[in-house]
Amino acid sequence: MGRPRTGRVVAVHPHADLYGSDRMFLESLGPLGPDVLAVLSTSGPLVEAVRARGVEVLVKDFPVLRKVELRDPRKAVVFLRRFLSSVGTLAAWLREQDASVLYVSTVTAPEWLLAGRLAGVRVVCHVHESMPMSRPASALLLSPLLAADLVVANSGDTQAWIRASLGERVARRTCVVHNGVREPASPAAAPSPGRPRSLVVVGRLSVIKGQDTAVRATALVRQAGHDVTLTLVGDCYPGYEAVEDGLRDLAVRERVDDVTVFTGFRDPAPIVAGADVVLVPSRVESFGLVAVEALLLGRPVVATRIGGLPEVLRDGETGLLVPVDDPRALADAVMRLLQDPQLAAALGAAGRADARARFSMTAFTAALADAVLPGPAGGLPTAA
Repeated sequence: MGRPRTGRVVAVHPHADLYGSDRMFLESLGPLGPDVLAVLSTSGPLVEAVRARGVEVLVKDFPVLRKVELRDPRKAVVFLRRFLSSVGTLAAWLREQDASVLYVSTVTAPEWLLAGRLAGVRVVCHVHESMPMSRPASALLLSPLLAADLVVANSGDTQAWIRASLGERVARRTCVVHNGVREPASPAAAPSPGRPRSLVVVGRLSVIKGQDTAVRATALVRQAGHDVTLTLVGDCYPGYEAVEDGLRDLAVRERVDDVTVFTGFRDPAPIVAGADVVLVPSRVESFGLVAVEALLLGRPVVATRIGGLPEVLRDGETGLLVPVDDPRALADAVMRLLQDPQLAAALGAAGRADARARFSMTAFTAALADAVLPGPAGGLPTAA
């Protein structure tokens, strides 16, 4: 790949929301150079956010692999047909753009990887997923990575998933670049006393995010005599409204519906800043962006010991880790912090210092640019 580092980069992302991988795509655009074209599959808040960064954006229809295609054979066949028919068209389009690099965010737009290979450009896939599934299924899902010149994994856990699924052939072309987070101007002030204590969960309303575990844990904390509220920040995928309905029904059954708040999609920072404890009860989490954002605000965090979260939090030093799917363990950790304000404050302070040192935007942008862009400095970064 002898093209200059300033050649056009086509950056593709399959969504247009502003959740974790969407925001990381937004932050990735700067390191990709001065001539970037962002391509999104649909309109949404991410479109205007990209334009606000001064980056050209194009909404272009292309197949996006969703969980429903993995579960429903009929939908899988429809996706496969669209996938196969789109590869040649997208390859021709890439040639028209005179692109030097194709940067594909997430593995859910696999047709772009093959199109980039056919178009003869440098192909990079930034993997933000780490999904529990059988090895044959994960190998099939990740097989388009064989067409990539470089795979960027957002955590060691994601890298391990890729290695276990595809072996060393792809692992040798994979590097870890931990997500970076913009630091707030100052840590949040300690929540004021004399009010209900606030528990907060941020993320798409989804089974894998474990909001149901948080609802059950909140009930246990209240049964133990603690006056707490639970705020769930986020909405569900269109067509998955039953997830929110199920959480609301669960809150009623657990008798915490009067203290459980569903905010929908909104900027979580003000809510996280006022939280007594931030919960990350995920069943699947390749990195844990929400946990880092809470740490940078100086909030104590309780998270599950899954995926990339143990890379973000050190148990007992910068946060507390609990088993997955264990409302009692989550409740016990919350009560430990509520009953020991000094521990909560110490974890918040240590977590903020650690997050500033390891997950800065400066480190992220430098590592991503060095990895993605061709030229003398391109290739695998020496540090993640």
